[in-house]
Amino acid sequence: MGHDTNYQDREFKTIGTRVKRPDGIDKVTGRAKYGADAFAPGQLVGKVLRSPHAHAIIQKIDISKAEKLAGVKAIITSADLPDLTGSNRGMTDILENCMARGRALYHGHAVAAVAAIDEQTAKQALKLIKVTYKLLPHVTDVDEAMLPDAPIIQDFVLQDGKPSNIAGISTFGHGDVDAGFAEADVIVEKSYKTEQTHQGYIEPHACLANVSSDGSGELWVTTQGHFSFRVVCSTLLGLDMAKLKVTSSEIGGGFGGKTHVWTEPLALALSRKANRPVKLVMTRDEVFKASGPTSSTSMDIKIGAKKDGTITAATAILRYQDGAFPGIWGMLGAMTAYACYDLKNVKTVGHDVLVNRPKVAAYRAPSAPMAAFGVESTMDLVANEIGMSPLDFRIKNAAKEGTQASYGPVYGPIGIGPTLEAVKKHPHMRAKLKKNQGRGMACGFWFNFGGQTCVDLNIGPDGTVSLTIGTIDVGGSRASLSLIVAEELGIPYDQVRTNIGDTASLGHNDTTEGSRGTFSSGMAAIFAARDAVGVLRERAAKMWDIPVDDVVWADGVATATGAKHSNLPPLTLADIAAKAASTGGPIAGHNEVVADNAGVSFASHICDVEVDPDTGGTKIIRYTVIQDAGKAIHPDYVEGQFQGGAAQGIGWALNEEYIYGADGCLQNTGFLDYRIPVCSDLPFIDTQILEIPNPNHPYGVRGVGETSIVPPLAAIGNAVSHAAGVRMTHIPMSAPRILKAIDDAKA
Repeated sequence: MGHDTNYQDREFKTIGTRVKRPDGIDKVTGRAKYGADAFAPGQLVGKVLRSPHAHAIIQKIDISKAEKLAGVKAIITSADLPDLTGSNRGMTDILENCMARGRALYHGHAVAAVAAIDEQTAKQALKLIKVTYKLLPHVTDVDEAMLPDAPIIQDFVLQDGKPSNIAGISTFGHGDVDAGFAEADVIVEKSYKTEQTHQGYIEPHACLANVSSDGSGELWVTTQGHFSFRVVCSTLLGLDMAKLKVTSSEIGGGFGGKTHVWTEPLALALSRKANRPVKLVMTRDEVFKASGPTSSTSMDIKIGAKKDGTITAATAILRYQDGAFPGIWGMLGAMTAYACYDLKNVKTVGHDVLVNRPKVAAYRAPSAPMAAFGVESTMDLVANEIGMSPLDFRIKNAAKEGTQASYGPVYGPIGIGPTLEAVKKHPHMRAKLKKNQGRGMACGFWFNFGGQTCVDLNIGPDGTVSLTIGTIDVGGSRASLSLIVAEELGIPYDQVRTNIGDTASLGHNDTTEGSRGTFSSGMAAIFAARDAVGVLRERAAKMWDIPVDDVVWADGVATATGAKHSNLPPLTLADIAAKAASTGGPIAGHNEVVADNAGVSFASHICDVEVDPDTGGTKIIRYTVIQDAGKAIHPDYVEGQFQGGAAQGIGWALNEEYIYGADGCLQNTGFLDYRIPVCSDLPFIDTQILEIPNPNHPYGVRGVGETSIVPPLAAIGNAVSHAAGVRMTHIPMSAPRILKAIDDAKA
């Protein structure tokens, strides 16, 4: 049955309420099972040996002593993982990232793995494996990697027919930027850098793998996409996809970092070789060294404007490092850089650059925060040059319905203008600042995605409802989807339970990324519930022995219409469910959909900071997030997403960075030296939800989970620059970096 995906304006009874979260009790009492909490009889402990070098040829791996150690049940190297990818470059890169093949490409690259009866034995076995390396020149800086004499990371990457570290060049835009700059009264050109950061999830990567001798297997794993993990792992190991069942655990944070496989194929390969279950849990040191952080970048931003504030042209040259394997991070930066603005002449060029660092992974609106830092910082500089307030300058040039986006599409109804107008009215903008304090603001954009989704809805004999979904709940989607089903069926929220099914329970569901969870599964849940309502009407008609067209469903009750049926009492969902066995069997709804047109998302942030001119120390004293949610299904969760993105952005802006030494090795591989924000670092983050409905979703939903990490780098950068009296161009704005900028300005 076809369903209408268009927005339908309606009054809601359950949607928009702040109900209790269904996973709350289990999480605060310790009953929730995360990646490392699974256990199987006879399980072994897996450990990985990693390269101590940034770039080296692996000349020999001697496992003979380790094999003889009592308690060691399996050892694998790349020889145990033949390339079965069929020349699929993306899969081959994943395989090589999981286990080095002839060369270690970064500090922490896996070179061997063991499975033993306990952790002590596994660690001892790693020490007994002897690897002979031949060191190669390395490069970890994105700009240095583009130089003609830079060491080549991957020889299959070519530019102009020659080996290169530039894995991709992506160009977007429209109009004539040269003509636009010629029209400008003011042109500002500035360069910026941002350092590499990690998502900082508290739960490390963990899995329990069990492969049987008949080729079937099970994988329990912390992940944002267990169906995608099944595809990748079965491909790399040559398993039949239907024989590999993947079950997702609760997830202790992901933010894009758990969309990729890292050690899971190794655990499966160890289990297959040992013929026993293998649990493999990364240490925090390994998480930093060998899982996917975000890109470090360098950028050249140029914006021209007339004295009346009209932007005449804008360009961005962006250089994003991908780690040791090609990615799309520079492309995404180029697509998002100017997406907030209505520009006649715009051009962005994104370079994806290989370096001797870990394979980059997504981090909440990947690539957009860095590009926004450069663009939004320059927007402030241009506004200052023409004597216009940064807010009014943005309002004048904001994109609107009908604007051709800098990356191509023409926008429908969007929220950037309303968020800016809300900033102008917000009391935060009128609060007085004290000495050494500064205020900044910035805008942010994210695409949002939809993708393949499949759900099952089943009504029990007692009238309670179970919804099974295949999108991982990383931000409260179980509560939101239960609210949606309750709304559609007209029943109380606590009568619905949403569960995440394993890969044997449902058809394929895409990974929870791109803020797609509530948008796509919400759409499927709406349609599954409407299918179930159709069945409920049929069953009621059968119970009454009347035509189904004479039955209406509203507020959880079937009613017979017309005077001729006035003697028939209404039937509740529970009444109908109780008779299901005698009216046709179980009552269910099912839907599968490719949820397109997820609806772009915009946010505007305000930030006040105080900078100590003697130390460079910075304190965030006030922060406000204003964002378009389309429709806030569960406002508490929406506000939490706004606040979480801002909090991570604050850490990124002020403290967080990967620090590599001259030897190419990562120096800060723990939370002691890689400092994420704690409660004392953060103010209360105020939020304001705007609702500009997405025309391509029945409830108007837009994704909300990623956009609010986009503005903070720039909003804080603008605030710090105003407070310190010097323009900051390098993220993070750590105290030494700020102090140096102040001293340099004085000199």
